[in-house]
Amino acid sequence: MALIDLEQLKSSTGPLLGIDPGTKTFGLAISDGTRLIASPLETIRREKFSKDAEKLLTIIDDNTVSALVVGLPVNMDGSHGPRTQSVRDFCSNLLKIRDIPVFLWDERLSTMAVTRTMLADDMSRKKRAQNVDKLAAAYILQGVLDRLRA
Repeated sequence: MALIDLEQLKSSTGPLLGIDPGTKTFGLAISDGTRLIASPLETIRREKFSKDAEKLLTIIDDNTVSALVVGLPVNMDGSHGPRTQSVRDFCSNLLKIRDIPVFLWDERLSTMAVTRTMLADDMSRKKRAQNVDKLAAAYILQGVLDRLRA
């Protein structure tokens, strides 16, 4: 698997695509070309791998994405469980189709942080359900963008 580290990500240029991979959906976010701001993009309902990959690759091409930032669901104690392996397998299979830099980022508490913010904003349950995945992707991606500038 052609995963990259933070220094390799820092040396590349262009927009980044943030992915919050869930079992039923992918939340997507995109950075601007200068990598200052992450914006929620969309939520994709997962289907078969080939269809999911096709949708992702279209988004990558349409937005001239230079690298992927994929949320890695690490357990609270820092261990890696079945969901972590599932995300690694997805990335590995995607890399068999397209050689694109992939950076894995610990996504612990991202969904919880986004949900807390939506609750504080008094967002309805329906709107929270529609937005949580893409907002979590933006939260993950913004964390990486902030780290790149630090």
